[in-house]
Amino acid sequence: MAPPDSISTRSSLPLAATPMADRTPSPASAAPPPNPLAAASSFLHHHLSRLASHLTAPRPALAAAAEPRAPGAQGASLSLALAPDEVARSLTGTPVFTVCNSNNEFVLVSDPATGLRSLGLLCFRSEDADALLTHVRTRQPVLGRGAKVVPITLDQVYMLKAEGIAFRFLPDPLQIKNALELKSGLTAFDGVPVFQSDLLVVKKQKKRYCPIYFQKEDIERELTKASKSSRGSALSKQIMVGSLEDVLKKMEINERNSGWDDLIFIPPGKSLNQHINEVSA
Repeated sequence: MAPPDSISTRSSLPLAATPMADRTPSPASAAPPPNPLAAASSFLHHHLSRLASHLTAPRPALAAAAEPRAPGAQGASLSLALAPDEVARSLTGTPVFTVCNSNNEFVLVSDPATGLRSLGLLCFRSEDADALLTHVRTRQPVLGRGAKVVPITLDQVYMLKAEGIAFRFLPDPLQIKNALELKSGLTAFDGVPVFQSDLLVVKKQKKRYCPIYFQKEDIERELTKASKSSRGSALSKQIMVGSLEDVLKKMEINERNSGWDDLIFIPPGKSLNQHINEVSA
């Protein structure tokens, strides 16, 4: 693997500007915090039982993500904020999994906590999507007939979100556990954990890249190669953790050349150089 062209000296990191808000424990809570492993094991069951109080009608999904949209009056504006397609481009190549019917339409659920009645669930692990499929078939046998797990990339999801479709992510429980270990004092984590280090920001092909990882194991592997002096627990001190949802919100409201347009999300199991080569091909 070819080494990065150069290490960026720019110090401002977007993820560092979006810290997770620490949860203040209740004064009545004198018991020790729950075991993250136990929380991870019940994570999917908790979300499915809470969100899927009832299933709703499918909605067209996958085809719409690939359709180019003609520029309208807003597309001709001189706004310096990042456009939806620019944000989506940073998410290219990262797969998530959802349940669709035989017509490739999302199977939607309702969330009684928010009142949303057309909510698509997206899993970061295929086995969690398999569990969701089983749940759909159990709760709604007619709707579940012909239903299947379908992969979709995050850039497609983001463009569908721009079209007005609401989604809820089911993160990888292992990464929730990893995030809690990095954020000492937290017993819960809102959103999808993402990981970043200032040691991995590079300038390559005249462009600055600030990589964001979905798996702690991937960023640790990159840090081991980039910094031979960091080993074991020392690696964790170089890693910042935030949530995907918070990072995307910051990208949407910040201008070009602010640092937020340098972000590139690295699909699980891949390195920065491998992903750059693939998206640039």
